[in-house]
Amino acid sequence: MTGTDRSEPAYAAIRETHTSVVFFVGGRVHKLKKPLDLGFLDNRTRQARERACHREVELNRRLAPDVYLGVADVRGPDGQVCEHLVEMRRLPDDRRLAALVQRGEPVAGVVTAVARQVAALHAASPRDPAIDRCATAQFLDGLWRESLDHLDRLPVGAEAGDALTAIRDMAGRYLAGRERVLDERIAAGRAVDGHGDLLADDIFCLDDGPRIIDCLEFDDRLRYGDAALDIAFLAMDLERLGGEAAARQLLPAYAEFSADAFPPSLMHHYIAYRAVVRAKVAALRHEQGDEHSRAGALAFLDQTRRNLDRGRVRLVVVGGLSATGKTTVAHLAGQHLGATVLRSDVVRKELAGLAPTADATAAVGAGLYSAAHTDETYGEVLRRAAVALTHGESVVLDATWLTEARRAAARAVAAAATADLVEIECRADPAVLVRRIVARRERGDDASDATPAVLDEQLHVRDEWPTARVVDTSDGALPDAAWLERELGPGPW
Repeated sequence: MTGTDRSEPAYAAIRETHTSVVFFVGGRVHKLKKPLDLGFLDNRTRQARERACHREVELNRRLAPDVYLGVADVRGPDGQVCEHLVEMRRLPDDRRLAALVQRGEPVAGVVTAVARQVAALHAASPRDPAIDRCATAQFLDGLWRESLDHLDRLPVGAEAGDALTAIRDMAGRYLAGRERVLDERIAAGRAVDGHGDLLADDIFCLDDGPRIIDCLEFDDRLRYGDAALDIAFLAMDLERLGGEAAARQLLPAYAEFSADAFPPSLMHHYIAYRAVVRAKVAALRHEQGDEHSRAGALAFLDQTRRNLDRGRVRLVVVGGLSATGKTTVAHLAGQHLGATVLRSDVVRKELAGLAPTADATAAVGAGLYSAAHTDETYGEVLRRAAVALTHGESVVLDATWLTEARRAAARAVAAAATADLVEIECRADPAVLVRRIVARRERGDDASDATPAVLDEQLHVRDEWPTARVVDTSDGALPDAAWLERELGPGPW
C-alpha cells in the first residue's frame, strides 16, 4: 500500500536476487535466503540463514520498523522447522523514489525527509574502534583497490583499461593527501554504522513519509564508514537516474540535519567510489551473460571518473603585476571551484592588525612592504593554503608571485598535499596598469597599496613565468566559463 489510506495490491509475484527469492502475496512479502556460499556470505546451513534473517530484520527496523514484521518459520510435513523467511509489509512499486525521479515527479519533500532520516540513523550510531577503522584513508584505499582489481579481471574492465588507469590514479591521489581530514572526521564521530546500500529503488515515498529498506546486512565492514560515504550512495544513484537536481538538494539537507560540514571534494570522491562498486556489479552480470549490463558498467565508470574529476583538490596560483586583474580572475576561479581565495594584500594587513582597505602606502620596500613583512605574508598565505588543501578544500592564491622562488614554494605546498597545481599569470599593457593604479588609489576602496613607483619596481624584478597560463586583461576581457572549465577542470556541485 502507498500509505495508510490506500488499498493493498491483490496479486502475487516472485522475484529473485543473487542472494534471495522474494514472494509477494497480497499485502505481505516473504524473503527466502538462498543456500549459497558467495565468499562474502555463507548461507549454506539453515542456522546461518536463520541468523541472516534475524540480522536483516534487526538492522532494517532502524529505518523501517513498520515494514519489517519479523522472521517466519517454515515447517515441513513432519511439523519440524525447515526454513526461515523475512516477513515484510508490502510496499507499492510505483512509489519507489527511483520511479518518481524517472517520471519527473517532484521529489523535493521526499529527499529532504530522507536526509533527515539518514542523519538521525547516523546520530544514533554507536562509536566503536571497528567502525572507526572502516573510515580511515587506508581502509578506503583498500576498498578502491579491491573493486578496481576485480574490474581489471573482467571483460568490461579490459575494454575500459584507460578509464580504469585514470580512475585508479585520481582516487589514489585524493586519498594520499586527505588522511588528516579523514582522521579528524573519525575523531569528530563521523564514522557510523550506516545503511550501506542507499538506492533510490529501495526508498518508498508514502503518504506518511518515506520508508527506507534493504540495508546491507551481510558484511558489517561494508556498512561501516564515514557518514558522508553512506549518504553519497543515494546521491550517486539519483545522479545516475537523471536526478542531479535532487542529489544537489539531498546533500545540503543532510549537511544541515547532521551538522556535518564535509568538503564537496570528499563527497564527490565518495560518490565516485559508490559508482565504481556499481560498475563492478554490472560488469560481473555482463560476464555471467547479461549483455545489457555492459552499457551500465561503462556508464558507472564514466560517472566514477566524472566525480573524481569534480572532486580534485586544486591549488590555483594567480599572479602578475599590480592592477593586471589578479583579484578579479582569482575571484572567478574561486567561484568556479567553490574554493577558498587567499589574497596577499588582505593577509598582509591582517598580520599587521589593519582593516583590508586601510592605507598602508610606503616607499618601495619599506613599511608593511619590507622584505621581512613580505616573507611573513607569503609564508602565512601558504600556511593557510596547506591546511585547507589537506582538508579537501581547493584554494586560489592571489598575489604577484613575481619571483620563481615564491612560485616554487607554492608548488611545494601543492605537492605536499597531493593537490593539482594550476598557475595563471595576468598581464596587461604597462600604460593600462598605470591608469588602473591611479584610478584605484583615487577610489580608496581596495586592499592594494600599489603605486606607479611600485609597478615600476615590479617590472624590473619579475622573473619569467613559462609554466603559467596567460590571461591578458589589457582590453578588460576576463576568462569566461568555458575557459575556467577547460583550464581549471569542472567544479563541484
